[in-house]
This record gives sequence, C-alpha cells and structure tokens, in this order.
Amino acid sequence: MQKEVLDITTEPRRLEARSTKWMVIAAVVGVIGIAGSFFLATGAEGGMDYLLETYLVSYAFFLSLSLGALFFVMLQHVTRAGWSVVVRRIAEAIAANVWLMALLAIPILLGMEHLYHWAHPGAADHDPLIAGKAGFLNVQFFMIRVAVYFGIWIVLAWFFNRTSRAQDGNPDPALTRRMEVLSAPGIVLFALSLNFAAFDLLMSLDPHWFSTIYGVYYFSSSVLLFFAVMPKILVWLQMQGLLKRAVTVEHYHDIGKFMFAFTVFWAYIAFSQYMLIWYGNIPEETEWFLKRQTGGWTAISLTLLFGHFVLPFLMLISRHVKRRPRLLAVIGVYVAAMCWIDMYWLVIPEFSPGVARFGLLDVAVYLAVGGLYSALLVWRLGRASLVPEGDPRLNESLAFENA
Repeated sequence: MQKEVLDITTEPRRLEARSTKWMVIAAVVGVIGIAGSFFLATGAEGGMDYLLETYLVSYAFFLSLSLGALFFVMLQHVTRAGWSVVVRRIAEAIAANVWLMALLAIPILLGMEHLYHWAHPGAADHDPLIAGKAGFLNVQFFMIRVAVYFGIWIVLAWFFNRTSRAQDGNPDPALTRRMEVLSAPGIVLFALSLNFAAFDLLMSLDPHWFSTIYGVYYFSSSVLLFFAVMPKILVWLQMQGLLKRAVTVEHYHDIGKFMFAFTVFWAYIAFSQYMLIWYGNIPEETEWFLKRQTGGWTAISLTLLFGHFVLPFLMLISRHVKRRPRLLAVIGVYVAAMCWIDMYWLVIPEFSPGVARFGLLDVAVYLAVGGLYSALLVWRLGRASLVPEGDPRLNESLAFENA
C-alpha cells in the first residue's frame, strides 16, 4: 500500500561536518578501550590470554554486524524491494566496515596457538581426531581460507557501495539492474563463505565437536544483530536533524518485523541444534553443551533462553511497539546486548569451563573494537548522501505504507 510521495528535496540528507565530532568521540572511546584493555590484562594473572579470548568474542560480534548488513543489501536487490531504499545506504556503510574487520583479524591469526588447540605444534601427534582433520585444520590452510572469506566479503561490499553511490550523480536504471543481477550469485558466495568462516573462527575452538547447522546459527545471529542496531542508528540520525521525513514509522515497522522474525529464527536454529544433539546423546557431541550447562554457565544459558528469545518475542509481537521508533531502538539495544552474550557463550566456555568470568576487561575490549568500528562507520556515513538519490525505487520507498 502506498501514500502520496513525500518531498525530501529540502531535507538535510548528509551528515557532513557533524560526522567529524562523532567520529572523534568514537575514536577516543576506542583508544581508551585499547589502553584499558592492555592495562587490565597486564595487571592480572593470565590476563593476556583472556584478553585474546574476549577479543574473539567482540570481534565475532562486530563481524556478524557487517555480515548481517551485507546480506540485507543483497537481499533487497535480489527481491527488488522498494520499501527499504531510504534505509539501504546505512546498511551499505555498515557492510563496508568488513575491511576493518579484516585488519582486526590479525591478532586472532597471531594468537592462534592459544585460541585453537589444533594449532598447537604437535597437537595431531597425540590426538587421533585432530590428526584426522589435519588436512583442513592446519595453520596455513586456515589463513588462506580467512583471506578468501574476507576477499569475497570486501569485494561484495565494495561493489554494492560503489555502484549505489554512483547512482547519486547518474540515476541510470542500468546500475540498479547490475546490482540485482549480481546479488543472486553474491548471496550464494556469501552463504558458503559465512558458513565456513563460522566453522573456522568459532566452531573449531573445540576440534572434537561439530554441528552441521552451526553456520546457520551464526548467520541468524548476524542478521538479527543488524536489524537490532538499525533502529538505534536511524533514531540517532533523526536526532541530528536528518532523514526526518524520509524514514517514517512505516520503515521502522518493517525493521521491527524483521527483528521479530529473526528472533524466532535464531531460537528455532538454536533449539534444533540442541534437540538433535540431546536426542542423539553421543558423548563427543553432548560435551559441548555440558560445558555451557554447568557451573556459572547455567545462568548464562538460562539468560539466553529467556532474554534472547522469550522477552524479545513478547516485546516485538505488538504492532504498536514496532511503530514507536524510540521504543524500538531501546529494544534493539537490548537484543544487541543479548547477541553479544550469545557470542560470549559460544567462545569463553572453551577456555573457562564452569566459570563465567565476565569483568572490566570484557567491557574494555568491547569499547576498543566498538569504538574503532563506530568511528569508521560515522566517517562512511558522512561521505555521501544518506539516501540513494538516484535509485529508481526511491519514490516507492518514500510513499511506502504498511497495510
């Protein structure tokens, strides 16, 4: 259903000079986070090891945000969606941050021997299971695969960003058709690379355990995180006097629908993975979940059950909630926090069975990675119009109205 097209020609659509202030603030937070991380790590026994472990948590979290945004951009093109045009430029900027995540992967590659048991010299000599997987789980091949993953993601993000921005000065429908055509194979490459990246970066922390839907689990969390973050960014931009007429409650409503849908999808995949392993009751498989259901991890598991699914489900089921931008943004921040706890639950039990040792170091590392990520994102948002001005479906998006 559509309404009369809004005139946004007189509305500010560029962050421009305002981006400098927020970029500096985010960068300062990142620097403080880095300094605080090393200060806290050097002052505690085993602190440097835990620094690397919690770094992987925040790294996987922010990487999933960019990957969720990249999927959203390609999905909108392949389905020729019109409603999302006015919010797509923000998703493109988030997706483009994937090159930063490529640089931030360096500490993980340098710390592989601590993070990944199979990367220890001689690990395969004493473990027949690791020896059987040595053709795949070895340091050299791991680094090659990581380079391939990021190569695919960076090229895809670059192409859609570059082509979309080219339309601002050249509203040629051929550019839209080009993005539509390439988004289909792009999604296929994206799906394969994301699945294997999840296997490598997270699942291989325990080389004795595997789940064939682990990649789908990470995918569901990635897309959910993206939709959780979007309302907060949009509300922040509108508080800066931008996109006040372009982005309406109708767009927030659809973002809220996606947040609700992927909350349910995440729960479905999580339950499917748990149920199949519980029913099979094979020791090699159940051990992974037992680590996360004993000691201090019991409370975290229950938090994910009720906090990551039940509460968001009940909050987002209402149409009224999804049409209140600021309330939706608050719920999105909460859901994003649950996504971080989920990453924490995936990683840390491998190094700290029975003890959930959340502390200031986790906060400092999150601020370090998040500050750098946010600074680059604000810089990108300030480089071009926040609305794809030459997109042939822009008027459809401006006139969009939910039934």
